[in-house]
Amino acid sequence: MENSSPPPLSDDYLKTVSHSPGVYQMLGKREVLYVGKARDLRKRLAQYAHYSGSVHSKTAVMLSHVQCVETILTTTEKEALILEASLIKKHRPRYNVILRDDKNYPLIKVTVKDQWPRLHVTRRRLRDGNRYFGPYTSSAALRASLHLLFSLFPLRRCKKMRKRERPCLNYQMKRCLAPCSGLVNQEEYQTMVDEVLMILEGKSNKVIKRLEKKMQSAADRLAFEEAALYRDQMNGLGKTLEHQTVVAEHQMDQDVFGLARHNASVGLSLLFVRAGMVSGAQTFFINDPLGGNDRILRETIFQYYSEQRQPPRELLLPLMPEDGELVVERLRELRQGAIDLRVPQRGKRMQLMQMANDNAQQIFAEQSKKEKSWKTLARSLEKFLKLRHRPDTIECLDISNLAGKQPVGSLVCFMHGEPEKSRFRHYRIRLKDEPDDYAMMNEVLERRMETGLEKDNLPDLLLLDGGKGQLNIAVNVLARFDLLNRIDLVSIAKEKQEEGEKLFRPGRKNPILLPAHSPALLYLMRIRDETHRFGITFHRKLRNKATLHSRLNKLEGIGDKRKTLLLKKLGSYKRIMEATVDELSTVPGIGRKTAESVYGQLHKEESKQGD
Repeated sequence: MENSSPPPLSDDYLKTVSHSPGVYQMLGKREVLYVGKARDLRKRLAQYAHYSGSVHSKTAVMLSHVQCVETILTTTEKEALILEASLIKKHRPRYNVILRDDKNYPLIKVTVKDQWPRLHVTRRRLRDGNRYFGPYTSSAALRASLHLLFSLFPLRRCKKMRKRERPCLNYQMKRCLAPCSGLVNQEEYQTMVDEVLMILEGKSNKVIKRLEKKMQSAADRLAFEEAALYRDQMNGLGKTLEHQTVVAEHQMDQDVFGLARHNASVGLSLLFVRAGMVSGAQTFFINDPLGGNDRILRETIFQYYSEQRQPPRELLLPLMPEDGELVVERLRELRQGAIDLRVPQRGKRMQLMQMANDNAQQIFAEQSKKEKSWKTLARSLEKFLKLRHRPDTIECLDISNLAGKQPVGSLVCFMHGEPEKSRFRHYRIRLKDEPDDYAMMNEVLERRMETGLEKDNLPDLLLLDGGKGQLNIAVNVLARFDLLNRIDLVSIAKEKQEEGEKLFRPGRKNPILLPAHSPALLYLMRIRDETHRFGITFHRKLRNKATLHSRLNKLEGIGDKRKTLLLKKLGSYKRIMEATVDELSTVPGIGRKTAESVYGQLHKEESKQGD
């Protein structure tokens, strides 16, 4: 009779755990299931060991999958909190709160530290003394704001300020005041920058009053063209004000968190209030998270804010998060300034809180609509393709190459009808350097199946871009891994226009032909097209990189180190070609003599190509 291994949270194991603060990781067979932190590790893990809740609860289900527990000691509880957030972002455990949309939204940056400031779009908020406004969750709103500001206040557009004898085309089109050619004085330019800042701060009314005075003054001097310019600026700002909703009397920046529960799921919404006006919103749906609302809110805050995405001066919350004091301390470090967490009870702040909670509640209606739509589509796929399993997770593979050079395998994943970009993958082909799509697909499929078995994240349906040949390769690979009964296979081939798309299934001689307007076919085509886009984008990067390095490799006196310095400073081969000798000589490690040599070689090569 075999001895069964002791449970991962046995009394003997708990005796070895320290009473110190730290982080614990619940590990399954092949993945991290949950990451948590504790002031007293042994006490917290003992609570799990003696858990007596329902066997159907989320905690009980998680504990049933735990194979072992690892702990990491920290000096303080705050260090444990920071480490916990870092490990959650790294491992994305199944039972932690995971924010699916963790991208940084764009900001408008005004380079007030420059002698001649400009404004542009960025996704990184740096501590460089410049001014940042946003985030803008709507690209349309961002474009509208920039279009208005550029049309009313023609600040410079060029990234690098260089003296010019003649101004560029932007000046001729009245899109720039041409400080590079000395056609505007510093005081006039700075006044315009100040007005742009006031508008972005939400003080458009003050700007309108100033413009009105300037217009009247110009009219009194009979400078009617100048007065008309001020009038147009006022009209443009007036139209913008009509679409701005003031929600607070102050000029403070706030983030407002809303939270709603429906059964075991949680909806989170986030309103961005900038200078008293709502500038955007974001929502998250978390299916069956572990822990109470206070823990979920704490994990959300720690995942959302970082050194790249710093918190505003005030956060309005539906309740205080778990470890509130530690959360405030960490947010102050990120902001490098004071910050307040408030749970409003009345007044304007309570109105904002209610708005955020209403948005969080609305998530469930949208989620329910998505689920119903997906169930209908999934049934169609099962019916028309005769699938064994409901295709909740679909992966699609495509091989991209140009005459066999820089071959790449591209894999995209769709879950419940939506792209799951965290599972998109590129595969650099290792075994083949000549055009052989079948051999390349065989290699990528073998690597994917090995990883899928190891991490237990195989798809329900594998879609291949190609015909019967590609399908047969996949059948052979899945047979070797004994996965033919676990994964459904389909290949999609684009045929002549009058024939449309053909779908092939294992064991079926003739292709499946669906109507061109069939939702099932359109969905599969969407996945296939996304795989093309994902692969071609990466393939172009590889080709461009190879071309770039081959051109720079031809330069005498430029090794790998100097080549890297040139690219880091100037950014692209095109920019290096456009650079003057003076600009090349400012690159660290490139002296005047080397700069002259590089310039001469580049333009000698250019003249040869022209001949």
